[in-house]
Amino acid sequence: MFKEVAKDIETPCYIRRKFARKGYNIPESSFLEMLRNKFYIGKIRVPAYKGEPEYYVNGEHEAIIDEETFYKVQEILDGKRKKTPKLSKAINPDLYLRKFLICPVCGCALTGATSSGNGGKYTYYFCCNNQKHIRVRSENVNEEFAQYTAQLKPNKTVLDLYNEILKDLQSERKGESKKEVAALQNELSTVQKRINSIEDKYLDGDLTKEEYNRMLERYTKEASTIQQQVEMRENPNRSNIEPKLNYSINLINNIDSYIRNASVGVKIKLISSMFPEKIEFDGKTYRTNSYNKVLDLIYQQTNELRGVEKKSGESFSTFSASVPRPAFEIIKVGKMWVKRKMRKNATITLYFNML
Repeated sequence: MFKEVAKDIETPCYIRRKFARKGYNIPESSFLEMLRNKFYIGKIRVPAYKGEPEYYVNGEHEAIIDEETFYKVQEILDGKRKKTPKLSKAINPDLYLRKFLICPVCGCALTGATSSGNGGKYTYYFCCNNQKHIRVRSENVNEEFAQYTAQLKPNKTVLDLYNEILKDLQSERKGESKKEVAALQNELSTVQKRINSIEDKYLDGDLTKEEYNRMLERYTKEASTIQQQVEMRENPNRSNIEPKLNYSINLINNIDSYIRNASVGVKIKLISSMFPEKIEFDGKTYRTNSYNKVLDLIYQQTNELRGVEKKSGESFSTFSASVPRPAFEIIKVGKMWVKRKMRKNATITLYFNML
């Protein structure tokens, strides 16, 4: 349940109802309380006592939710994460493309429906403005789209370099993370000294009980926040990039398999990340004017699929690609990656949408 909420595709309430259909009947209030409960990441809540605020300690039980997933869920519940389209209701798995396709005649969105006839039920995509423009069986549309994505063959040279750059950046970030942890530990030590100081002042009678409780609550919350930041930076799941890279490269190499076999939610999220703009379908072929900028370089056949003709002597399978507009290249200066503007019609060495 935590992992489903952390994907940020479906709303928590919809996920609760989905699991209820599988026999996990959890009241809505209890479900939201469960998602907030640090017990699942190995923490024990020490309740407030005699004016002292509550706080958390490490329990002896084994955590069943990793902290990265848990805090992703907290960000989603708090509304701090970037909003992604939610599946407010179940989507017909045979019509998952209707959010992305447009009619080649009028440019209106394609919708779809299932109808009965000839002794069976058949599902069609059709233009929402005029069905005479286009009306095609959904299984044909979906399979042709999978075949279309299968034509996207990754440029191995670019993909390998992308892999190495990410590893290099990750290595640098690990060093930065260690420095950040050391600085946070110093802050935590300072806060703990303040807590010890107010305890001594309270015992010596220099602070009233109200003053002591107010200051203790403030410092305890501050210490808890710092400790949380330390744990997030020390969490090995956040720093281990190898499994994520291997998964991503496998996905790029087998995109058509994911389009055919993944769940509807994963398909929609995947297609949304690949195609920023709508896709035109005329019943036989697909066309789009925009791809994800990183994929534009990783996939060597992107421009050919888009319908851009190659110039004489130009090859999309090579490492470089000619661009007809001002572009940028990423170069390394010392320990920093710098984005440098290039001349018009220059050869672009590499461009990444660095975050």
